[in-house]
Order: sequence, then structure tokens, then C-alpha cells
Amino acid sequence: MEPVDTDVTGQADHDGEASSDTPPAAGSAEAPTLAELLLAVEELWPESLAETWDEVGLVAGHPSAPVTKVMFAVDPTLEVIEEAVEWGAELLITHHPLLLKGVTSVAATSAKGRAVHRLIESGTALLTVHTNGDSAVGGVSDVLADALGLQDVAPLTVAANGLPEEGIGRVGDLAEAMSLGDFAARVFGILPSVAGGVRVSGDKDGLVRRIAVCGGAGDSLFNEVRASNADVYVTADLRHHPASEAREAALNGRPYLVDVSHFASEWLWLPAAAAALGNVLSDQGHDVEILVSTTNSDPWDFILTPG
Repeated sequence: MEPVDTDVTGQADHDGEASSDTPPAAGSAEAPTLAELLLAVEELWPESLAETWDEVGLVAGHPSAPVTKVMFAVDPTLEVIEEAVEWGAELLITHHPLLLKGVTSVAATSAKGRAVHRLIESGTALLTVHTNGDSAVGGVSDVLADALGLQDVAPLTVAANGLPEEGIGRVGDLAEAMSLGDFAARVFGILPSVAGGVRVSGDKDGLVRRIAVCGGAGDSLFNEVRASNADVYVTADLRHHPASEAREAALNGRPYLVDVSHFASEWLWLPAAAAALGNVLSDQGHDVEILVSTTNSDPWDFILTPG
């Protein structure tokens, strides 16, 4: 995984002076406060798009604190937090929540407690952009669909509080049909390298064109995938029973299944998210460095396979 470093500065107008309706010239832009940065994040990934069970938004941090460096990562692990602290980030934006389930203590006797203490003691704010980042235009599944070359993309399930093009999962078409084996190789080629690789269920030589995708765990969307008439479904964390039942319910073997790493499927969004936030901040005249974490937080280290 290559780091993405975005230095966001304002642009001067053609006569070299910043006009009243243009951002300040490079070098004169100011760092936003955390509160101002949260408004930029809300513009891209509104909290109203989050699923009802989800916990998104600010986890730690003082709204009045200035932010000059932002790091994006998939997981708020201790290793990722240390990477952000060492780089000097005042804000860490992660896709996955640190505190999705309720806790009664954040004492430093647990991993989550140590994470909270490290964030606060280092002055590093933590912000979660989870299912709102999945659902939004340009979100996790949009980036995955784009990387696979899908056209005429639409949500698998439309967001309750969003636009028609917002929602969980995406479905679209390849420019030309290709074999399942070749398509699986394309999936493998676009994802970060992780131990688990890519698992495939279906006829290797079967032709596929209509593709459904869901970054992260998507085995709750099989009904929507079947309704979309997808030839293949790309998602992560496919468990034995849902995958087996999907195969049993398949019509002519379809949809085929392509099971990928949860981390890898969502990591693709990070560079796009960093660039999108950088553009918004630049338009607002703010000077912020944005970096994508290089920490591989996939939980698996190696895999054994037959042969």
C-alpha cells in the first residue's frame, strides 16, 4: 500500500492577489479548527446516512483545537494510533468505530482504554466515518465499483435519508463480459495484498457482466443482490452458512461469490476519501496535510492452502 500525501493549500487568483470570493493564496491559508473540519466531513459523509445501529462521529478531541495534519485509516488500532501520533496528526479519521458497543470503563487496562488514553494524552482527535462513508456518493462501495470498471452504477439498497444514488452496496455492469476466473483476477489485482487473498465460488469459465459489490461485510444483502440480477457478488467476511445458502438458492449457479478481505475492500476508499476532503478544505481556504495510513490492519498474518 502506498501512502497518499495531500498538502492542501488555497490558490491565488490570476493577478496574484487573493480575491474576496477565492481562497487565500498558498502560504497564507490557515489551519481549520476541529469543528470546522467536522463541517467539511459532514458535507462529504453526512451522519444522517449512517445505519441506525452504527456509531459515527467524533470519538475524542476538542472542537476548538487547530488541525494541520489528518490521517485516514481503516481501523483505530493501537498501531495505527501510534503511526498517527508519530506523524503529528491532530486528527485520525477511521472507517471502523473504536467504541461501537457500549463500555463501562476506558481504563488503560484494556486495549480500547489504552487507545482512548493515547489519543487524549497525545492530543490526537479520533473521528469515525463508517456506514455514512459506505452509503455516500463516492463512498466505499462506489470506489470499489469504480476500481472494477463498473458502469451505470446504482445502490443495492437505497439510503433512507439520502439521495437516490446513495445507499449500501452498489451494482453495475462491466463494459464487456468476462470469465469469472478473469474477473476474480481483476479483483485480486486491485486490492492491497493480504494473507487471505480472494476466495471464489462458481464456474471459473462462466461469463459475468453484471456485478454487485459491497465493501466490508455484506452477507446481509443477498436478497438485494438476487433482485439486482447480478452475475457475481463481491464482498467480505462471507460466513459458511450464508454462503452455502446463497449457493443453494442460486439460479443457474448465479450469483457467483467473490469473498475478499474486509480490510482490503475498504482500504481502497482511503485515498479517494483523503483527496475528497482535501478538495473541500482547499475550497474553504484551509491549509491541511492529509496522509493515508500505511499500517496493514488486516488481522491475518498467513494462510495455508492445499498443494
